[in-house]
Amino acid sequence: MKSIKPIKSEKDYEMVLEEIDRLIEAEPGSPESDQLEILSILLHDYEERNYPIYTSDISSVEVIKFWMEQNGKTRKDLEAYLGNRAKVSEILNGRRPLSMLMVRRLVGAGIPAELLISPIPLDKAA
Repeated sequence: MKSIKPIKSEKDYEMVLEEIDRLIEAEPGSPESDQLEILSILLHDYEERNYPIYTSDISSVEVIKFWMEQNGKTRKDLEAYLGNRAKVSEILNGRRPLSMLMVRRLVGAGIPAELLISPIPLDKAA
């Protein structure tokens, strides 16, 4: 087994990605599986520090539209998550906010909740 070191550069990052690809089919409980888990944790940490995902500038409508595009969904498909055709239209046009039930349904469809819920500034929350 190769020694495991922190990821400090893009070269290290690429090497860890290659090693993860090699170990991805490791038998659970094996030394290779343990190594895969450790490398995954290191990779996650490196990506969080060097490739942060900023979501505050992305609206929930943009997230939904992107999800629709990526999954071949139509406005009609959204009715199962958001309600009738009028509600779908109001939400996609920014005239109606998502309800908690709608958010839960969309999360169940695979959209991360943190992308659907925008923080409310404290001065507007009161």
